[in-house]
Amino acid sequence: MNTIPSIFNERQINHTVLGGEEVPAGEILMPVTCVVLNRGSGQYRERVFEGLCRKGFERIISVESDSQSFKTEPLARRFPQVKFMVALEEGITEGDMLNLAVSECQSPYMLVVHSDQCADDISFSPGLAHSLMERDQFCVCPRLMAERFKNLPVGFEPGVERSVFTVRSLDVASDGDSTFYAADLSGFYDRLRFAQLGGMDYTITNPYWQRLDLFFRAWLWGESTSLSQVFALSYSDTVPENDISIDRSYLRFYMKNLLPVFRADHAFIPASSFFAFKSSSSCSLKDAARQFREARRWVSLNRYRFKKDAQSLIENWQSKGGGK
Repeated sequence: MNTIPSIFNERQINHTVLGGEEVPAGEILMPVTCVVLNRGSGQYRERVFEGLCRKGFERIISVESDSQSFKTEPLARRFPQVKFMVALEEGITEGDMLNLAVSECQSPYMLVVHSDQCADDISFSPGLAHSLMERDQFCVCPRLMAERFKNLPVGFEPGVERSVFTVRSLDVASDGDSTFYAADLSGFYDRLRFAQLGGMDYTITNPYWQRLDLFFRAWLWGESTSLSQVFALSYSDTVPENDISIDRSYLRFYMKNLLPVFRADHAFIPASSFFAFKSSSSCSLKDAARQFREARRWVSLNRYRFKKDAQSLIENWQSKGGGK
């Protein structure tokens, strides 16, 4: 497994860019870039960009894989103000796609959506954008709906059951409530905070654990994420399922977020934690030792960025209903 990235966009993905003409200043209504992570058949793609181009975003960036490039060139001609970024590498994750978009984004804020969430006109306006900016948070998450306007879980809280880390979805969530992470990465992000957190860890290839790694790190480093009931996104296709398998991606997530201990003004991974890690990792002794050393090095490098550890975050969440 590759070395844990220490800075944002440490991995440079080979890609090509189509379109991206400057939007006339008079058409920009908010300092927000809309990032579209493309997936699915793309049968609604023209409708997606027709709707988004009317919203007044400072920029629209669409990220897609090379396999979709034959459909992208006609769209780039029709929507020259949209910047299409086509990744030319195999096996990229949604986190890789988001990092790629953020590296091109210059707006202070980003609305991150998937292409199958904006086939219809999304309920996002300049007034809503400014109200979300006022929250001054790393991320604000929308309501998500499946077909027939069925509400999907968007509120999540971390916990421990029988000494095992868990994430529980909340049946009821109100506007402004804290949530552990953004479901499907959809949300309104502070771009600078995203970059300062290091972005998505490309060495975690399971999308679920990659997503949780970003948001757990954000909470441990003093940032917060909340819910908004004012704006919503609806899926036009099947809602993707999460793969929560305990795999190598989980092990890296575990070492970076669950092993660090916070004392006074910094975090560290105790050397004694190795034995618990080795017993649960199913790795060889040599591989486990290498991974453990790498995690300790990464935590040491970022030790003063931690504001709490997993234990205090979870205990505080359970006692107060939120991470702060």
